[in-house]
Amino acid sequence: MAEMLQEFVDSRGVAVRVDREGGVLRGVKLIGLVSRNGRRYRQSALEQAKSLYEEAKVNVNHPKDGPLAPRDYQDRLGVIRGVAFRAGEGLFGDLHFNPRHPLAEQLAWDAEHNPRNVGFSHNVLARLSREGENTVVEEITRVQGVDLVADPAATLGLYEQAEEAHRWDALTVATLELHRPDLAAEMRAAATQRLQRDLDEANARSAVLERRQRVVELLCEHGLPIPLGEGQHRESADATSRIVSPAFFEMLTNVQDDGQLKQLIVERAELVRSAPTWQNRLMPGAPRSRDQIALQARHLAETVSAADFAKAIKLAAV
Repeated sequence: MAEMLQEFVDSRGVAVRVDREGGVLRGVKLIGLVSRNGRRYRQSALEQAKSLYEEAKVNVNHPKDGPLAPRDYQDRLGVIRGVAFRAGEGLFGDLHFNPRHPLAEQLAWDAEHNPRNVGFSHNVLARLSREGENTVVEEITRVQGVDLVADPAATLGLYEQAEEAHRWDALTVATLELHRPDLAAEMRAAATQRLQRDLDEANARSAVLERRQRVVELLCEHGLPIPLGEGQHRESADATSRIVSPAFFEMLTNVQDDGQLKQLIVERAELVRSAPTWQNRLMPGAPRSRDQIALQARHLAETVSAADFAKAIKLAAV
């Protein structure tokens, strides 16, 4: 996928030849192998891009509303022709400009006396790759435009010129995608992480609700009460809490194995159903005298084994 890049290059150290009458700056540097933004260009990428820069229109300054915005007629300065690739250096060409343009004389003077001011800012679509911490331009697929800029030192990023840096009111998602795809990608990644975290939390809550619903279904299936708490009479709530306490209900919801969950509920249901039997066996009638209590004790000793008694005590304590 091609990404929008903006690169700046000036002609310092380049022997620019000026033809004032003909309106030509010969041999201006268009783009080098390493950009000011730290990106590296494959030599093959620049060599293949020669035809894309040929007849590229040159305007004065960046457009106010982004590189794709229409340009005013007075901004048009000239065109690039005679593009050539120099191995180990980059792309060079001739700037053909209108010698009657209001900035023509200033441009010619800078080219002769201060070539660092003859700087171009390129808006291009390019296919990128990564090599360690370096961004490598594998191919330039389209040249959107070439601008002659007056303050190259203020160009800090993909599309950060001093006058543009504070135009926050004009910032949109589209302009951010266009001028700072790295920040846009970072924002998308952060948003994706937040959405994934929210989704995980929602799934976890849903899983808990599903487990609670399953516990309720099994309790109802085996005739056990549900510890609803609110809306129950005190006596009913007390009875319920003795059979299925909130703590026992919470323990059931944390059991992930459905077979184990069923077993726990079945055991509790059997315990509840057997409670009257054990109560009758242990206390068949209310004692009316001390002799009857003694008789009852002897009866228990005769009819209930030690193992049965221990089991009854254990079940009653659950």
